[in-house]
Amino acid sequence: MELKKFFLKPNNELESTGVRARSRRITCKKCQNIVPVSKIRKNNFICPECGAYMTVRARRRILMLTDKRSFFELDRDLQSMNVLGFPGYEEKLSQAMEKSREKEGVICGTATIGGYKTCIFAMDANFMMGSMGAVVGEKIARLFEYATGRNLPVIGVTVSGGARMQEGMISLMQMSKVSAAVKRHSDRGNLYIVLLTNPTTGGVDASFAMLGDVTLAEPGARVGFAGPRVIEKTLKTKLPEDFQRAERVLECGFIDAIVPRPEQKKYLEKLLRLHGVHKMRS
Repeated sequence: MELKKFFLKPNNELESTGVRARSRRITCKKCQNIVPVSKIRKNNFICPECGAYMTVRARRRILMLTDKRSFFELDRDLQSMNVLGFPGYEEKLSQAMEKSREKEGVICGTATIGGYKTCIFAMDANFMMGSMGAVVGEKIARLFEYATGRNLPVIGVTVSGGARMQEGMISLMQMSKVSAAVKRHSDRGNLYIVLLTNPTTGGVDASFAMLGDVTLAEPGARVGFAGPRVIEKTLKTKLPEDFQRAERVLECGFIDAIVPRPEQKKYLEKLLRLHGVHKMRS
């Protein structure tokens, strides 16, 4: 092997595993077609065969929505502890960190979108299904406080199964804590845009995910509080197929627009411009 090959830098995070991205394949959960990772990436993580939206890691999501090299992460080192002594929680956290390659279920920071300065957070479905624990709530609340002090807008990308049961009441308290931070941010006349992705449910849906000045969603995203199976068992009735899907929630008035993934960055840029957000000098 040539010596120079030892010093080659991986082109992306997928290649960092030692397997080049173009040699990897992903099986679409909807159509079961096997598609090269490189093709999925170029198509915004949308299946080119059936159009199904695939899960996007939080860090990748931020890169897709913001200007190149503009993101600066805040509170990167905060991570959860087993404060209640819940059995097996340490192992769950360790597995989540390994799967997501992140320390927690949300990434927060500042960036520009089309040159417009903004704060942004993105939740990660690969970290315990984006569940909301004390650190997730703390990081998002701190981001809103940071944005409030600097009169910056906040863009939030949500994906969550709800509150983290291993943290009990501490987890539920994050709903009111983050909501209060959102209110203070709003009282200063600042903009908050939410992008709901699949799924956004439970305590996240019942708090800061539904407090945006503008609420957007991805096509087909499930948005609701309790899951459909729980509701069906409780009401003893069959729910319609589009129940809690973004298209139906839009009809009910809880969402302002459904924005396809390839159009999201331009759409956010337009919203920031229309709301008079300060644009950084080039």
